[in-house]
Amino acid sequence: MRKSLFLFGFTLLSAIFTFGQDSLSSKKITVEKIWKNYEFFGSRVDGFRSMKDGNHFTRFALIDGYKSIVKYSFEEIASQGERILEGKELKYNGKQLNPDSYEFNDDETKILLTTNRTKRYRRSYFAEYFLYDLEKKELQPLDPNHVPQTLASYSPDGKKVAYIHKNNIYVKDLETGKVKALTDDGEENKIINGTTDWVYEEEFAYTKAYEWSPNSDYIAFLRFDESKVKEFTMMYYFNLYPNDYTFKYPKAGEDNSKVCLHVAQVKNGKTQHIDLGEYEYIPRIKYSSVENKVMALTLNRHQNHLQYHWIDVEQKGMPAQVVYEEKDDAYVEIDDNLYFLKDGDHFIRTSEKDGYNHIYMIGIDGSSKQITSGYWDVVEFKGINEETGTIYYISAEEGAPYKALYSIQSDGTKKHKISANKGTNDATFSEGMKYYVNRWSNANTPAVYSLHKADGTLIEILEDNEYLGIVLKEHNFQPKEFFKVQGAEYDLNAWMIKPQNFDSTKQYPVYFNIYCGPGSNMVADQYGSGNFAYHQLLAQEGYIVISVDTRGTMYRGATFKKSTYLQLGKKETEDIIEVAKNIGKWSYVDSTRIGIMGWSYGGYMTSLAMTKGADVFKMGIAVAPVTNWRYYDNIYTERFMRTPQENADGYDDNSPINHVDKLKGKYLLIHGTGDDNVHVQNTMEMVKALVKADKDFDLFVYPNKDHGIYGGNTRNHLFRMMLDYTKENL
Repeated sequence: MRKSLFLFGFTLLSAIFTFGQDSLSSKKITVEKIWKNYEFFGSRVDGFRSMKDGNHFTRFALIDGYKSIVKYSFEEIASQGERILEGKELKYNGKQLNPDSYEFNDDETKILLTTNRTKRYRRSYFAEYFLYDLEKKELQPLDPNHVPQTLASYSPDGKKVAYIHKNNIYVKDLETGKVKALTDDGEENKIINGTTDWVYEEEFAYTKAYEWSPNSDYIAFLRFDESKVKEFTMMYYFNLYPNDYTFKYPKAGEDNSKVCLHVAQVKNGKTQHIDLGEYEYIPRIKYSSVENKVMALTLNRHQNHLQYHWIDVEQKGMPAQVVYEEKDDAYVEIDDNLYFLKDGDHFIRTSEKDGYNHIYMIGIDGSSKQITSGYWDVVEFKGINEETGTIYYISAEEGAPYKALYSIQSDGTKKHKISANKGTNDATFSEGMKYYVNRWSNANTPAVYSLHKADGTLIEILEDNEYLGIVLKEHNFQPKEFFKVQGAEYDLNAWMIKPQNFDSTKQYPVYFNIYCGPGSNMVADQYGSGNFAYHQLLAQEGYIVISVDTRGTMYRGATFKKSTYLQLGKKETEDIIEVAKNIGKWSYVDSTRIGIMGWSYGGYMTSLAMTKGADVFKMGIAVAPVTNWRYYDNIYTERFMRTPQENADGYDDNSPINHVDKLKGKYLLIHGTGDDNVHVQNTMEMVKALVKADKDFDLFVYPNKDHGIYGGNTRNHLFRMMLDYTKENL
């Protein structure tokens, strides 16, 4: 958790509701109600931002039609609050600003506003920043000469702001107004300073690759030289002549960016390269909480050797010392749990080194103390109250489909479950860990947002989505039932939705919705919004809908998760086929009418199921599938498969394009041509293989759409098409 004010993890965008009398009176679910009117999406609580005292927070509020910022007390959340920024005052050159987010400076007298944010990739964006003085009520642009910008942040002393423009790092002195470039060699598709390349952003969930030192004198940053990374070009069909877009995308076995750590002195702009020895990746950097010492994490290419490097930036030569390392036969996970204690000598890490993901306190002196233990996984470290020595975390102790909030003392004693309701809980704490907002739902209940004291005492329900609950009842939603089913080797977690007026003496077709990939569980006891409503629609059409988490999925320990190492797709496919065969034996299942659908990794699995499991599955819909891991990025793919040069059989034996001759059922491929993640090349190569094998199939392509395939009427069209295809072929 950052020392600066942080944003509670709730999206500002509220779901749009267009409920009319017809939608409440009709019990028929339609695709349009789901993906055009968004009738089954719950309301969210707008973004909170804790203030330094830990007793107050700010949030956006719409006042007189303008987005304003209001300050509240956690204990008196129902009060009117204090308006600290009137949205109508945010005008520059006669134009009204509509901020997307904001950040306070250290003494909370100034605000850095993000406006005109436009998406780049999954996490990155371009924006324009403005500074607002709360005392003087003055508004000014951060830097009108370098627009757009991204990743702007105050220095810890609040006197400067750093930001990225065209792959270079700039710093503005707020007292003098002067802007200084700390780097000048940034160049598109060649050199990146202070932010990350495409593959780091996607696979390490990492975009802000610079950090201020605690005394605001230094900035540590990563420099990417991607000049030798091969380029990938996509075509966009907007104009008479299509536009091409070219970016660096390192595929499995190909060259990565050369990444190195630098430290710049802000005062004079002098920059020094830090020698970290041999490594392939630097997935995180972070300064100590109290000293001008920075921690840099490095990984080798196989991602099975992690090292923590400790650098004193005020020491001559800035030598790096390895203070902690971890190795694994498969791979080591990277997360955002690097938290420095106030003593500056200890930090928190979560690790799977005992077979399950648990919390450890690591000393700069090399000491290590395990805090949580047991045959269950910690999902996320939430923070620590150092005054009481209390650590807060989310865990799957109740089982892989469930997430609960717990506390434990830093010595490993007094473990206590805080969350009251079984299902999926996620908590975001205030500064100082005095309060938290909890988001809870289960498979059949929309999200409930509630404010609590740290011990779990309820202060107030912020949003219970009561009206949505009424809508679900009016549409006769059927319960999602959880069960265990035998896979090829283990009992697997699964859920099922039965048709309305289910009759066990009849036989029903089965529709599998799957993912099965590392890092994501489909079988979760939480409300599923649009997908849940679509599965209810299928149930209304007479289908049994089932999902299952195969080997390789999360929260059942490292052995279960890493069992697919070097053979992605093999054991997952064996499990899916075995599960389908077992379910096909149920008296109320028509074993000749079993279908399967998946997106991304799920599309990959669907394609394998339709080929390797051709005698089991009658129909398959693969959306944005990987069809050969050689076409996907190297950080993700090599984490689980190593390189194609080292593991050719692992790649080839489990690539759907090599099994198309087995296809028997109806098979629909869907892809967006603007997918920067899983390139449409995957689908085109699958098409080539199918044609060569003289196999019939169906194909639909969405021009210019990315991996999410959304925007305008796109989702509505996509799901209507998939529904029609399912009804015609299953």
